[in-house]
Amino acid sequence: MAIKVEPLVSNNAPALELAVSWEDGQFVMIVTKKGLVSCGIVDMAVMEEFGAAIAVAKGTPERPLKTADDLLSARIVDLTKKASLYGVNIGMTGKEALEKLSD
Repeated sequence: MAIKVEPLVSNNAPALELAVSWEDGQFVMIVTKKGLVSCGIVDMAVMEEFGAAIAVAKGTPERPLKTADDLLSARIVDLTKKASLYGVNIGMTGKEALEKLSD
């Protein structure tokens, strides 16, 4: 079991990588001042209900997203309305979403 929290910088704004792993699984997300860029672990209905800005990229069982680098190079497949208001779009990379949520 491991929990990793590391600072990142995007657009000169601070962000944090949160990567958690256990025997049979893992998740990774990047926390910004406006919201999250996350793997598919997030319940989007709940995040939408609470008005959060969330952009989600999904790995596969063969290629799970384990690190911030994995997340930054993956494509966004889902997002909340609030994330779209910040300029995040389906299909952009996690890095591009991070930049939008760090402005």
